[in-house]
Amino acid sequence: MPWVKVADKLSFRPDKMSKVSLFDVPQMFLDVYCLEPGQAQKAHAHEDAAKIYYVLEGEGTFLVDGQEQVLGPGHAVLSPAGEEHGVRNATDARLTLLVAMAPNPNQS
Repeated sequence: MPWVKVADKLSFRPDKMSKVSLFDVPQMFLDVYCLEPGQAQKAHAHEDAAKIYYVLEGEGTFLVDGQEQVLGPGHAVLSPAGEEHGVRNATDARLTLLVAMAPNPNQS
C-alpha cells in the first residue's frame, strides 16, 4: 500500500529497540524505530548507503561520525554513506523515529 498511519505501526519491546518496516523498495526503505528508555542502536556504518533519522516523539542522543547531539521532535540528522552512526534513548520517556535509508542495502 502506498500509505500508512505511522502511529498505528508503533511497537515497543522491553528487551530491545524495535524496528518496524513502513516501506521497502529497491531504492530505499522507511522504518519507524521505537526505543524504550535506556535502549540504543549501537554505532555502525553502511559503506554504500546514507541514513536519515527524524524524531517523531521523545529525545534521542545521536552519534554521527564521532559527534553526539541530543535531538527532539521535528529534528532530523543525516549520516552519509560510510559514516558511523547510532542512537540511544537516555531519557525516561519513549523515543520514536522515522528512519530512511538509500539505496536500500536489504535489496542489494
